[in-house]
Amino acid sequence: MADSNDPKETKQLTGEKTSVGLVERAKDTAVSLKDRALEEAKEYKDPQQTQLWKSIFRVSHERSDPRNRSLAILSNVFLHLHPAKTNRDAVRYQYTWGMGGITFYLFIVLTFTGVLLMFYYHPSKIVAFRDILYLEHDVPFGKLLRNMHRWAAHLMVITTWLHMFRVVLTGSYKRPREFNWCVGVVLLVLTLLLSFTGYLLPDDQLGFWAVTVGTNMARATPMLGNEGPFGAQLGLTPYNDVRFGLLGGSIVDANALLRAYIWHCIGIPLVASIFMAVHFWRIRKDGGISGPAPVMLESEMKVLKKK
Repeated sequence: MADSNDPKETKQLTGEKTSVGLVERAKDTAVSLKDRALEEAKEYKDPQQTQLWKSIFRVSHERSDPRNRSLAILSNVFLHLHPAKTNRDAVRYQYTWGMGGITFYLFIVLTFTGVLLMFYYHPSKIVAFRDILYLEHDVPFGKLLRNMHRWAAHLMVITTWLHMFRVVLTGSYKRPREFNWCVGVVLLVLTLLLSFTGYLLPDDQLGFWAVTVGTNMARATPMLGNEGPFGAQLGLTPYNDVRFGLLGGSIVDANALLRAYIWHCIGIPLVASIFMAVHFWRIRKDGGISGPAPVMLESEMKVLKKK
């Protein structure tokens, strides 16, 4: 008869129990994953019921009920611009820092001053730098106009970063605002591109070497640059990659200046304006500016206590 206190037998039993426990846990995990997959499959049969769809669009309200009709109007940014209710803590400068509004104000300043600067500037290698000198020394308030545009551009980059930083700190990128966070990331990239393309327009040494370094970095872009990953496999060369497309050639010359001017004055501002409109619309549709948990006043607490 085997001894019940035999350590070998005890280890064997313990090993069997452990293996059985692992198998059971694996089965439970597989069942839960299967159930979750089935639920998600049911949701994807109706795309409008998925979280991705709801994060971009809002479900329309039933119009048969008068209260629902009013709600549809109040929640529509075109029919009712301002939200019906706003969390009073969400508009405190200690919470939002006002970075979103300041960034949009700087964009308006840049648009206004940029249009005025276009009256005195020609995107040509022959006269571009001469126009800058003429603007600074001969045009009334020309130096002020140029410096307003330049410093507003620097400040817009800073305020955009601070706005994104505030959104991260307050968790405002989470559900249901994840789509608007992605729109904000695109706006950040467009802001940086606006600043980068404006570098070359004065056609001075600073702009020339900044664009030279930046476009040389673009050669290492994956699948777009001839020196980047998979570039050679895709048949990219210095004469057909992204750098060549940005410069309109293989060096920073007149073609690069003209392309930077078009992108800076027309292309990127147009795309950024569309994304800003979507950004503001989503803020309105997501219930306004995200804020901390509502704080109740003492008078409101007394009313609840009486009830």
